[in-house]
Amino acid sequence: MSEQTMSQKQPKGLYLLFVTEMWERFSYYSIRGLFVLYLTQILAFDTPRATGLYGTFTSLVYLSPLLGGYMADKWMGKNAAIIFGGLLMAIGQFIMGLGSVGIVYTAMGFIILGNGFFKPNISSLLGDLYQQNDPRRDSAFTIFYMGINLGAFMANLIAGTIGEKFGFMYGFWCAGVGILLGLVIFIWGKGKYLDGAGKAPKHYAMADAGKAQGPKTPLTTAEKQRIAVIFIMAFFAIFFHAVFEQKGAALNLFARDYIDRTLTIGAWSWEIPTTWFQSFNPLFIILFAPVFSKLWVSLNKKGKEPTVMGKFMWAFWLIAFGYVVLLVAAMKLGPGVKMGMAYLILAYFFFTIGEICLSPVGLSLVTKLSPAKFVSFLMGVWFLSNAAANKVAGFYSGYIHDWPLTKFFLWLMVAPLAAALLLFMLRKKIEKWMHGVR
Repeated sequence: MSEQTMSQKQPKGLYLLFVTEMWERFSYYSIRGLFVLYLTQILAFDTPRATGLYGTFTSLVYLSPLLGGYMADKWMGKNAAIIFGGLLMAIGQFIMGLGSVGIVYTAMGFIILGNGFFKPNISSLLGDLYQQNDPRRDSAFTIFYMGINLGAFMANLIAGTIGEKFGFMYGFWCAGVGILLGLVIFIWGKGKYLDGAGKAPKHYAMADAGKAQGPKTPLTTAEKQRIAVIFIMAFFAIFFHAVFEQKGAALNLFARDYIDRTLTIGAWSWEIPTTWFQSFNPLFIILFAPVFSKLWVSLNKKGKEPTVMGKFMWAFWLIAFGYVVLLVAAMKLGPGVKMGMAYLILAYFFFTIGEICLSPVGLSLVTKLSPAKFVSFLMGVWFLSNAAANKVAGFYSGYIHDWPLTKFFLWLMVAPLAAALLLFMLRKKIEKWMHGVR
């Protein structure tokens, strides 16, 4: 690809995947916002049990891409995997709120498996639209990440409100409609805008028809080291996501029980639904992702774009500062006094800027470092960090009502700072193993 070609505007396929992912994330974040509330308010789970199940659920959601990525790479192709996964998730959403613990577990199974086929393949499909060193790639993943968060923003305002005000079942049904709408759009546009990307691959072990089976090409040392970097950076991402993912469990319950959610204007007052606070993070993504998308491209042209290591360290510092905000506010609380909404909103702002510096950058990094035939599988490996982090987050969230808030927020501040220090110490070795990939 020539420099002139790479400098052109983004391919249309990006925007098809943007809309498809937006509706799938609308579906997923609808259930994330409602899940713990549904367990505690309707099924009478106590806090540790509810947050523990939440952690298990979201952990398996991020573990299942290993299966879906492998199946797509070896057999199905990315397009078929996306469609199959979306249908499974829709089934899970439509049965989730039918009122028993057994049905909850069944619905979880459909959503977990469906996400495993959908999630790694739509991300790696986006990477297929670009060559390895195309400077538009990080910008494209930041735009794509904005689509994720547009869906998340709408989810908590629409499905979250419907679930809290009219019944959780209707909120889950709304989520199911969302994923089906995304699938219709994807099926309509994949032949027009993806330029043949995502079709079922040939089996690597078989030669073309009529030819003898040839030897498999072994991985080079450079490829092995680049793959090792994916595992290393996935490990560091655990530190970020373990504290970031408190928002779906502990911070969701925190907003319900410790935040003054009453909005008063003159004689009129209204209590803001708990799930609405889940929308501040995606709202800030929508506002600031385009800024960072342009910023990375601009800095790249000037030779000043931060390395992947630099972006990750900024992410750790920013999310730690978000918990400093909550820690300071918690230190000021007296018995029976609730915290003002502004503190939680400000904390979400810092969480979000940190997220922009890490999550889309990590997705882009995997597509740049992965050998072509393993890209979906290694995208599944990347999501292993989210799996581990969500399990840790769910376990830790169980202490939100048992520990003093100051202690709870203190450790969430310390963990990312420790990760930043360790990454700084290892950065030169990691960058060497990337072999020029930025």
